Amino acid sequence: MLPTHRPNPATESLSRLSKGSNPFSKFITRWVILICSVVVLLWLARPLFGDMLWDASVFQFYPPVPPPHVRPIRLPPPPTPEEQQVWESRKIEVRDAFKHAWGGYRFRAFPHDELRAVTGDYSDKFNGWGVTLFDSLDTMWIMGLRGEFADAVSSVKDLRFNATMPNHYAPFFETTIRYLGGLLSAYALSGDGTLLWLADEMGQVLVPAFRFTESGLPTYSVNVETGTVKLDRYKQTILFAEAASCQLEFKYLAKLTGRKEYYDRVQRVMELFYNTNVTDGLLTDRWDVKDGTPIGAHYTIGAMSDSGYEYFLKQWLLSGDERALEQYLNSTEGIINNLIYITPTRGLMYAGDLDRGMFLHRFEHLSCFLPGMFALGAATLDLPPETRELHEWIAQGLTYTCTVSYFDQKSGLGPETMVMPYDGIRWIDQVEKWKEEGRVGPPPGLSEPPPEKIPAKRDYTNGWPPDYLLRPETVESIFYLWRTTGDVKWRERGYAIFQAINETARTEYGFASVRGVDKEMSQIDDMPSYFLAETLKYLYLLFDDTHSITFDHWVFNTEAHPIPIFSWTDAERKAFNITS
Repeated sequence: MLPTHRPNPATESLSRLSKGSNPFSKFITRWVILICSVVVLLWLARPLFGDMLWDASVFQFYPPVPPPHVRPIRLPPPPTPEEQQVWESRKIEVRDAFKHAWGGYRFRAFPHDELRAVTGDYSDKFNGWGVTLFDSLDTMWIMGLRGEFADAVSSVKDLRFNATMPNHYAPFFETTIRYLGGLLSAYALSGDGTLLWLADEMGQVLVPAFRFTESGLPTYSVNVETGTVKLDRYKQTILFAEAASCQLEFKYLAKLTGRKEYYDRVQRVMELFYNTNVTDGLLTDRWDVKDGTPIGAHYTIGAMSDSGYEYFLKQWLLSGDERALEQYLNSTEGIINNLIYITPTRGLMYAGDLDRGMFLHRFEHLSCFLPGMFALGAATLDLPPETRELHEWIAQGLTYTCTVSYFDQKSGLGPETMVMPYDGIRWIDQVEKWKEEGRVGPPPGLSEPPPEKIPAKRDYTNGWPPDYLLRPETVESIFYLWRTTGDVKWRERGYAIFQAINETARTEYGFASVRGVDKEMSQIDDMPSYFLAETLKYLYLLFDDTHSITFDHWVFNTEAHPIPIFSWTDAERKAFNITS
C-alpha cells in the first residue's frame, strides 16, 4: 500500500530552520517563508495571466550543452520568412485539430479513458483513470496551450491510482508508456511538482510487476491495491516489447526520486537480454516469465517486438548506457541482414518477419517506426561511414514505402498491414550487387516510385483489417527524416497526410479511426489516446521551429513523450551500482 502522505523536503528544511533561536535566523526564516509563499501564489494563479507570461522557454530542464555521450546534432537550415509563414500556418492547423480532439474528449468523455469520436460516448480500456488526459499533457505544453494544461493538471492532482478501482489489474506496458511516460515528460517540460508526485505514485503501483518472477521479467498486469500480479494474457509468457520498453521511464524516475528499486528492476531485465545467446542480434518476440528463456523462433520488428529494439538506442541516448548501445548495433546488423527486403517491380523497401527460418513478406504500419529509429541512430551515434550510409538509406527507403502506402490509397491514409509479394528480394544482397556494378543510379530501395492508384500495380495488397487506426508511426519517421536530412519534401508529405486525416477522420466530437482506406470507407467509433500523444504531436513538431525538442537534449519514449537526456552523477552511479 502507498503512504497517504509524503514529506516535502522543502517544508522539512523550513521547519528545521524555524527551530533556531537566533533572532537573525528568525528574520531570515520569515523572508524565506514570504518569498516561498509569493512564488506558490503566482504558480497557483498562472491560468489567470494567460499564455503570454508562461512561455515554453520558462522551464528548460536540460543542460545548455548536451551530455558527452550524444553526438552534436546538425539542424535543418532555417526557412525563409515566406516559407516560415506557410509552416507556421500549418502548425496552427495541427494545433486547432488537437484542440478539437481535446475538447471533444474533455467535455464528452473525461474522466474516462478515451472518446468514442462518432457517437460522443466514452470507453475505458486502460484503467479508467483518464488515459487521454495523461497522454496529452506534454502535447498541450509543447503546443503552448497553458490554460488547458493547467486545467488538466488541476483535475487529476488528487487522483490516487491505488484507490480508485477496487481489485483492478493495470496492464504494465500500456500504463508505463502512456501514464508514467506522460507524467514524467509533462513534469520535465513544466516543472510542476504535482506531476512528479503522481509519477512516483504510479511507479510504486507498477513496480510490483517485477517482484513475483524468478527471472525478474515484469508480468502482464499488476493489482493496483494489493500488488499481486496476473500472467493470464499469454499464460506464462511476456512479449519482448512489453518487457523491454520500460527502461526510459523507470530510469528517469530513479534519477528524479533516488529510488534504487526503480533502476534495479529494469536493469535486471536488460541484463537478462544481454546475457541470452541470441542469433544475429535478433530477439524472439516471446519470453518465459518464470525462467527468462526465449520461446519459439519468431523474429519481427512489428507488433510484440517493435519498441524493444527502439529502447536499446534510446537508453544510450538517455544516459549513455554502453551495453545498450552495443546491443543496438548488434540488433540493427541482424535486422539489415535478415529482415529488410525490396519488392521486385516498384523497388519498395520493407521489413518483414522471420518465423522458424521462413521469411514472411508483410509490412505492418507499426513497423514504420523503424526508419525513424535508423535515422535517429545515424544522426546521434559515431558510426563508421559505411554503416552510417546503410542506416541512412534504410531510413529513407522505409519511410518512403510507409508514406507512399498512404498516397496509393483513395483516402490518402495508410493501411494497417501491407502483404508484400513472395518474390521480394533481400535488400542487402541488392546493395552489394549495386556496389559491384559501380553504384550506378540510386541505391536499391531509394528510387521513390510515384503513387499508384491501381491496386494490381502496387506490388502489395492491403492486409486485414484494411483500416487506418490513427496510428503515428509513419508521421513519426517523416518527422525524424525532416530533422536529420533537412529535405523539405518530408514536411510536404507530412502535411498531405495531415490533410487526409482532417478530411476523412474528423467527426463532430474529435477524430475517428477509418475502416477501409481504399474503398467503402467508414468511421470507427474510437479515438485512441495515442492520436493526441503521438500523431498530432509529431505533425506539430514537423512544422514547428527545428530548435524545439532537439535530439541532443531529449529522447522520445515509444508513446512520443520527450524525456530529457542526462548523465548519472558519481553519487548516483555508486548508489545504483552503475558500471557502464
